[in-house]
Amino acid sequence: MPIAKARSERFDDLVLDSVDRLKPRWGKQLAAVEFAVEEVPPASELGDGPGLLNGDPIPFGRSEPAAGSQPAVVVIYRRPLESRARDRDHLGAMVHETVVEQVAGLLGLSPESIDPGFDDHD
Repeated sequence: MPIAKARSERFDDLVLDSVDRLKPRWGKQLAAVEFAVEEVPPASELGDGPGLLNGDPIPFGRSEPAAGSQPAVVVIYRRPLESRARDRDHLGAMVHETVVEQVAGLLGLSPESIDPGFDDHD
């Protein structure tokens, strides 16, 4: 009898699935990119004060370009995404949107060029 996956493992799978969806078109560019999941953003990335009222203060992810011997990194934050998702399907769509946005930022392209169906996402 298989052991049920933990919530964090299911989330990791959503991120990996999203990256796999991009690989046929962007595999070469993504080959040197590390993808990671963190529970929450570090305090340094959180807004403070009146800015909290202007949009969403909690990021869903971040990307960092390669620097020296450090590879480029895309980090997806699990808890902010899970807290806003209506259900598992919505969570999967939100994870994919976040991965696409972070990859686009990293490559200096629009999200629509990374995933032509980007505007169709909920």
